[in-house]
Amino acid sequence: MQDEDQLEEIVWLLNQYSDSVSPTMATGGGGGRPAPMPRGIKPALAPKPFERQQPQHQPFQQPQQSHSHLGGRSMATLAADAAASVAQSHAHRGHGQMNEARAKTVLKEAVDAVVNSFAKHTHGYGRVNVVEALQEFWQMKLERGADLKNGALVVYESQPTTTPPYVCFVSLPGGSCFGSFQNCATKAEARRSAAKIALMNSVFNEHPSRKISDEFIDKAVSDAIQSFQGSSADVEDPSTGIGAFKFMLEANRGRSMLEFQELMTVFQLLHWNGSLKAMRERNCSRQEVLAHYSHRALDDDMRSQMALDWIAREQETPAIISQELEVAERELESARLAGRELRFYKEKRDILVLALSQINPNETMA
Repeated sequence: MQDEDQLEEIVWLLNQYSDSVSPTMATGGGGGRPAPMPRGIKPALAPKPFERQQPQHQPFQQPQQSHSHLGGRSMATLAADAAASVAQSHAHRGHGQMNEARAKTVLKEAVDAVVNSFAKHTHGYGRVNVVEALQEFWQMKLERGADLKNGALVVYESQPTTTPPYVCFVSLPGGSCFGSFQNCATKAEARRSAAKIALMNSVFNEHPSRKISDEFIDKAVSDAIQSFQGSSADVEDPSTGIGAFKFMLEANRGRSMLEFQELMTVFQLLHWNGSLKAMRERNCSRQEVLAHYSHRALDDDMRSQMALDWIAREQETPAIISQELEVAERELESARLAGRELRFYKEKRDILVLALSQINPNETMA
């Protein structure tokens, strides 16, 4: 296998397993095309209980035990059960078929089920300001010792438009991004829609089944061997795609899937941008590349460098940035409406917009 093919294999494998236990995919989001679930790994909509302290209604307060005590069953488990019940109900009604329209209905109902369960078991009633609840959730994590380098602030970004449907993106403290997954008639509705899907993923991310464990690694590597018709010898050879895949998983043992997905965004962008291929051509070993970028945050310097790469391509192939931007916009829209994690798609679009703005300062995004 050629080096470029091996790099593509690694990125594909990492992408599959960063998506494989997404609650969104398990409920039918993603247009009915879920990533394959590693054998033996339970989906995120059927997690085991975990214990956590319940916050008070007012955000930014020190979390205290809610009067709605859950005993041995956690809020996340109850929320998961509610969402799973929605998905199973639709599956029975549709005889197991999940077309795009039904998938969107299931996604909406499952997200609402999680949000309502969160509200009921943290505040004692079934309605809550979901924007406040999402901020409260991450503030609680920070106060309980979570390693949030940039604090607990949840950031919203409304897409510029003067007419509906309005679109809003929300970035979580670790960098994960979600967006409004419904057609929203107001900006406030779009913000609430984005907060709902982000809260759902934040809640499920706390569960032990969302952690990269030895069991997960073994099953994922075994599945990769079958997918690529590899051998057991490939697993221990870091020069192979499967070996590098195992290296990445082991290097991230103990991380949650959202944390892993944030890391994968860097490699997705490097692959999309052609940077991985360029590093291989400079005789950088795969291990060196993986080890270096495993600890590299996605920052303005990296975005600017990628934008410069696309400006250079534009000089060789006129209009390539606009063409790539059209593709990126379609991908972002599709992923947003499916309720998927969006950072790769949004970063790709933003990098292309940055490059285009340097070439045509008066160019505005459609």
